[in-house]
Amino acid sequence: MRLENIGFYTLSDKRARQSSATSRLMRCEMLLTGRCNFRCPYCRSVGGPDIDFNEAAETIRLWAADELFAIRFSGGEPLLYPRIIELVKLAKESGIEHIAISSNGSMPWAKYEALTEAGVNDWSISLDACCAEDGDRMAGGVKGAWERVISTIRQLSTKTYVTVGIVLTEHNVFTITKTIELAASLGVADIRVIPAAQEGSTLPAIVLSHVILSKYPILAYRIGNINYRTVRGLLDDDSRRCGLVLDDMAVMGDQHYPCIIYLREGGAAIGNVGPNMRQERMDRYRTHDTHQDPICRKNCLDVCQDYNNRFEETNAAANGVESIRLVRVAGGVSDTSFPIIG
Repeated sequence: MRLENIGFYTLSDKRARQSSATSRLMRCEMLLTGRCNFRCPYCRSVGGPDIDFNEAAETIRLWAADELFAIRFSGGEPLLYPRIIELVKLAKESGIEHIAISSNGSMPWAKYEALTEAGVNDWSISLDACCAEDGDRMAGGVKGAWERVISTIRQLSTKTYVTVGIVLTEHNVFTITKTIELAASLGVADIRVIPAAQEGSTLPAIVLSHVILSKYPILAYRIGNINYRTVRGLLDDDSRRCGLVLDDMAVMGDQHYPCIIYLREGGAAIGNVGPNMRQERMDRYRTHDTHQDPICRKNCLDVCQDYNNRFEETNAAANGVESIRLVRVAGGVSDTSFPIIG
């Protein structure tokens, strides 16, 4: 399977072949705030106080100097950050092509409209229920939340690229098909389904029409994986290194992390934001065994591992590391060692 067919526009076979510590930055995420007006039961609350505006602006400039392709602002609820529109405008003026925001979809419509006009061309909105009663409950008992979210998704989808994220818990798993069908009726570009981290790593059997699956590549990819692999967690024959760390990063405050999942699961930062970030990330790539890291081992997403496997097949040697993968064999898995080079 070509990475281009999965549906994530930052992932491609070409990227896997060419990525290095000096190649173009492809995707970076910045947590703007830990504040949120929802109390979702599955939320991994992180972020702390609002990021200092000058620190945020300097980080964007550093990323732009490495020709960053796609930036994402998240939180908490990033629309609560008072100067978010200034950061969006800076990103656009700096030449960053894709500017994304992850939101719960409940803020006043004027904010979404203004941010879209300022340069946001990718919205990810949470939609965790197919009806108002369940939706308000999933938002932590916020009355009227579901109706506002539905309205935001419908309006935004007429203006730009919108994906819906559905997080499954024991409370909404039995209505997942209806929630997917609702999202499809709102005009979204794609649909992402994932179990809450507390709920495990597998999806239930989901039966959808061919019409829906053919329209949404990310949804089709994840459902197609049900019998192949879990949504979260490494398989024994997955790559033991993370190629994504070279040109993809998450930032909270003045520190950079391996990825947004690692950050949200309480993992340590790689280092401080600054001109040495790319070399620090190369050092981590060369020396870090993901299978020995409990956060990576348990939480790495299927799409990330598909990328890392492709990266190791095509590009590991170019980055100074011998390519070694566990290989499936009849009756089990072959022997593996993990040489550290450089």
